[in-house]
Amino acid sequence: MYRMKRKTRTRRVIRRRGQFHAALWLVGLAVLAITGRWWPGILILVIISILLESAVKRGDQSAGDVEEPKTVIDEKPEATPASPPRVETVAPPVGTHHAEWLPLNCPRCGAPTRAADVCWTGEVSAACPYCGSNLPLKKA
Repeated sequence: MYRMKRKTRTRRVIRRRGQFHAALWLVGLAVLAITGRWWPGILILVIISILLESAVKRGDQSAGDVEEPKTVIDEKPEATPASPPRVETVAPPVGTHHAEWLPLNCPRCGAPTRAADVCWTGEVSAACPYCGSNLPLKKA
């Protein structure tokens, strides 16, 4: 029962704070409309509103009247992820590709060709990893 009274009191304080904030804006906008000084006036009204709102919040918290609403996140225990299936990579048979037959540079784009970087399209054919053109292999 004590909690209900405290919640009710908290709601009333928050409601009063909102009413005060709305009244400040209505009076401020009325003064700006009467005087006709909209540009610097609206900026000053925003600054006054922010300062008064922070002062009211700070005063309420120090008095213990209002507790800031706490967001409770329903945390579910995370299940440990199942280990991913093991994927075994099979290395290509040694001696299938002839790296020594590759040219030093691609004839089309001039990029350097390395056996580890080129795309082997067959046992005796390769493509440039940069431009994709077929590389002429030189047989020894």
